[in-house]
Amino acid sequence: MAQVIDREEWAVRPDRWKGELQCAPYGSNSCLIFNYLPETGGGPRLHSHPYAEIFIIRQGIGLFTVGDEEIEASAGQIVIVPPGTPHKFTNLGPGPLETTDIHENGTFITQWLE
Repeated sequence: MAQVIDREEWAVRPDRWKGELQCAPYGSNSCLIFNYLPETGGGPRLHSHPYAEIFIIRQGIGLFTVGDEEIEASAGQIVIVPPGTPHKFTNLGPGPLETTDIHENGTFITQWLE
């Protein structure tokens, strides 16, 4: 049976694509994060997961640190981080950075490294 999840279940605000959803309770082996980073320099600190993470850049430009590599990615590009790889990203500006992040696991498992 299909699942329909209303915006109020995951969104921080009704007017932004910002929030997260762990999908295991809905029968999916994935988690979603909808990031909206309005300020230049904003983003999560270095961390890793025991599963792959996929970043879909919807708006703006981000600097992704993936292991020893730095990748500048912009709207329309997709960055895939392999399991166990330390990573982080920041908004390079100007303007907001919006990403949709797909975790290949039904619940979040994050090891913060800084």
